[in-house]
Amino acid sequence: MKKKNFESLVLHTAFEKEDVYGSLSMPIYNTAAYEFDTAEAMEAAFCGRTKEHAYSRITNPTVQYFERKVQVVTDALSVTALNSGMAAISNTLITLAQTGSNIVTSAHLFGNTYSFLKNTLAAFGVEVRFCDLTNIDEVKKQIDQNTCAIFLEVITNPQLEIADLKALSTIGHEQGVPLVADTTVIPFNVFSAKNFGVDIEIVSSTKYISGGATSIGGLIIDYGTFDWSFSKKLAAMNIEFGSATFTMKLRKEIHRNLGAYMTPQVAYMQTLGLETVEIRFERQANTCLKLAESLQKISDIESVNYTGLPDNPYYQLSKEQFGSLPGAMLTFNLASREACFHFINKLKLIRRATNLFDNKSLVIHPASTIYGSFTAEQRKSMDVNDKTIRLSVGLENTDDLLEDIIQALK
Repeated sequence: MKKKNFESLVLHTAFEKEDVYGSLSMPIYNTAAYEFDTAEAMEAAFCGRTKEHAYSRITNPTVQYFERKVQVVTDALSVTALNSGMAAISNTLITLAQTGSNIVTSAHLFGNTYSFLKNTLAAFGVEVRFCDLTNIDEVKKQIDQNTCAIFLEVITNPQLEIADLKALSTIGHEQGVPLVADTTVIPFNVFSAKNFGVDIEIVSSTKYISGGATSIGGLIIDYGTFDWSFSKKLAAMNIEFGSATFTMKLRKEIHRNLGAYMTPQVAYMQTLGLETVEIRFERQANTCLKLAESLQKISDIESVNYTGLPDNPYYQLSKEQFGSLPGAMLTFNLASREACFHFINKLKLIRRATNLFDNKSLVIHPASTIYGSFTAEQRKSMDVNDKTIRLSVGLENTDDLLEDIIQALK
């Protein structure tokens, strides 16, 4: 039988064990601990010689089923579910980095991600090298024998910059460096990170996957495609674990010690959300494209940024990597910061809130909120403009959203 398509795979992933009552939905295992028949069985579980659950901070049946669903639809080696997207980023980079190592990345990062790299990791002796990831020659110059990762967002937020993933992967692999990518803005059903050379994928499952902002979560997806013998930190483990080295380090040490595993309640909600992500994404992304096209015709709007527009500088690369519908987020510029605030305050249908890819459309002024604690110089270096508004498009009718935008501009 040929491999099933995304929508069938995500609905029919089998349970690890057959449910005693024949439930079609994985039950919520609201428990901290699990009982064993013998001391020997307990020892085997705690030492990882069996797949039995020992403690829900480490593994849980409901969370494991969610991880399994993601693993099946992404064709990954392993998936680890954590309690936020930031937890996924921090657990990944702490697994890879150590004192004296460096990470090559872009200054075009989400605010907390930038802060984690620039401030938190720096305090532990990890250097962060910011450069233009769209300039391959510049990236090459930044990599050396202490580089532990190339890290990027596949579509930056809010700049909407796109780098060539295959080119970055090629450079990384030539020099023994894994490519780590945050793919939150584009879901699995339209984008295969593995096919573009990403070794470790990070996703804030709070966004598309949660099914309408029901819960907070994050995912670390290991494709088993990197040779960890090149990693100064993980080379010794590679002798025993090979392509699974990153996962073993993460699951046996880092995620256990940091204690950020996803809860069973969240895993249940996000399992249901994952089952409908394709339908919701198609509606949201189509609406986003229509809005972007319409907003370009409004004189009060200085510019519209959406990589699905033919005049966007990243249009061709965006189409190659993400198809004709590159997500449900756009930005647009008004005349001034004051004009942005006036516009936001007059909205009647679109909600004034952070987050992305809720069922409801959300608007935010990134410079004064996400980057509000950054200096003007820092915002300038990150290309965060005072005149930019970010719009996350929901499931509303396109005409209703456009009408709300037009009335708020008056």
